[in-house]
Amino acid sequence: MTATDSPRTDRWNTPERAALRETVRTFAAKEILPHVEQWEDEGELPRDLHRAAGRLGLLGLGQPASVGGEGEMIDQLVVSEEAVLAGVPTGVLASLFTHTIALPALVADGREHLVRDYVRPALAGDLVCSLGITEPDAGSDVAHLRTRAVRDGDAWVLNGAKTFITSGYRADFVTVAARTSGTGHEGISLFVVDRDTPGFTAARKLDKMGWRSSDTAELSFTDVRVPDDHLVGGVDQGFVQIMRQFASERIGLSVQACAIARRCVDLSVAWVREREAFGGPLSRRQVLRHRLVEMHRRTEVATAYVRGIAERLQDGEPLIAEVAMAKNTATEAMDYVVDNAVQLHGGMGFMRGTEVERHYRDARVFSIGGGTYEIMNEVIAKFLPLR
Repeated sequence: MTATDSPRTDRWNTPERAALRETVRTFAAKEILPHVEQWEDEGELPRDLHRAAGRLGLLGLGQPASVGGEGEMIDQLVVSEEAVLAGVPTGVLASLFTHTIALPALVADGREHLVRDYVRPALAGDLVCSLGITEPDAGSDVAHLRTRAVRDGDAWVLNGAKTFITSGYRADFVTVAARTSGTGHEGISLFVVDRDTPGFTAARKLDKMGWRSSDTAELSFTDVRVPDDHLVGGVDQGFVQIMRQFASERIGLSVQACAIARRCVDLSVAWVREREAFGGPLSRRQVLRHRLVEMHRRTEVATAYVRGIAERLQDGEPLIAEVAMAKNTATEAMDYVVDNAVQLHGGMGFMRGTEVERHYRDARVFSIGGGTYEIMNEVIAKFLPLR
């Protein structure tokens, strides 16, 4: 390095973001960690947690100042990353930050009544929201959803069903994708549907392997009348809006996956240093040290790639294949690490209430949610000269 050179700025650990990380750790220690097992058993978060996060400004990070937000996308990613490193279950984050996938279309629309009635209250933690896209027969295939919206005078009438909807059981409003014309991706629109709208029900809370502190619902729409001004972003514009949102959702999942891996490496290192067998700590066993090295290596490589893609997204690059590669890279590393973390913990790693056991269960959804591993490979394949 010459005298005129300067070190590359670490955008994830600026003085401001170091302070943000400390705020997250304090918030986690006070508001979340003492209640984790209770929320895992109950299957949902208390509304007071949303309000507490809202008071600290954590819900508004990465949102425009024009709607009550502040900071950049990386700030929101730092919050999720640091929360996981502090021991917070990703199921808590899934429900606490559902607004990050439910609000972007409303923010982009920008109309005053949508911002006033939905966006600002959600960022304050006063309203819980969710995103209704996935359907029983469509899964990751957004272009073939069947929920239909038909114009009737000054309103739209919705009929259909959604499933696997995060925060759907508690949501005060849902951003719903419905077919408004034709077939395929060209005829999809987004609507805001209030919880108390006649004909709209959260049919049942789903029981899951992981993310147990996050409520997940099936939603039903039977002749649900939605005012025309609750159409978000224009008729037949929904698919484009959803695709734009997928990039940030997928990079968010990628950052959390890397954080889970880092947390499990740290937990495993502490365990093998403390646990004794055959006359000494497990950390003296070469085979275990090498396993930890491989866990650490995969985590560091994935984290470096994911952060690089996140920074490029922050800078406005229209990345599609790269985000898909980031997600698959992160989930592959995480899956390897959590599996080995349980193995290193032995019988204790198999016990409910052990943090690595929870991460092992929670990790399984990451290569499914936001687009499956296979869908990500299909996305990547479109950018390769295979034909």
